[in-house]
Amino acid sequence: MLKYVISGLFVSILALNGSISTPTWAATTPTDTASTTTEPESQTQRLVIQINKNDPELQDHVLSNIVNLQKHFGMDAIEIEVVAYGPGIWFLTDKSPHKQRIESLLLQNVVFTACGNTLDTIEAKDGKRPTLIEDVDTAQAGIARIMERQNQGWNYLSP
Repeated sequence: MLKYVISGLFVSILALNGSISTPTWAATTPTDTASTTTEPESQTQRLVIQINKNDPELQDHVLSNIVNLQKHFGMDAIEIEVVAYGPGIWFLTDKSPHKQRIESLLLQNVVFTACGNTLDTIEAKDGKRPTLIEDVDTAQAGIARIMERQNQGWNYLSP
């Protein structure tokens, strides 16, 4: 019994002396832990989206997703780039059924990028280069552009 009393006194002396501190898990409240698990609201979200299919319904869905993401995060809290290559290149041409929506999103700082290799291939095959919607960017290789964005920490969506 004396052994327990002495060890209790020893722990009490150490606690009073500051040699023992309360573990951080014991000092936090449930509200403290909730605030540490969320990301800061000021962090800008970044998303690169691949379009490689000439499917108007899929493309419409992607455009709707972009608008929903802007509403969710806020216009200034998300950066979005859409990269089109292969058959998806027609999404960004002046003949696209989504031309008006793309032009509107371009005004909202959504970046649309066309694959230069795809444009070169079409030009070599058909003798004419497709005309892109005004202000659409071009990257020499669409897939490489997606990889660059991923290496920069961007999220990736392939619908």
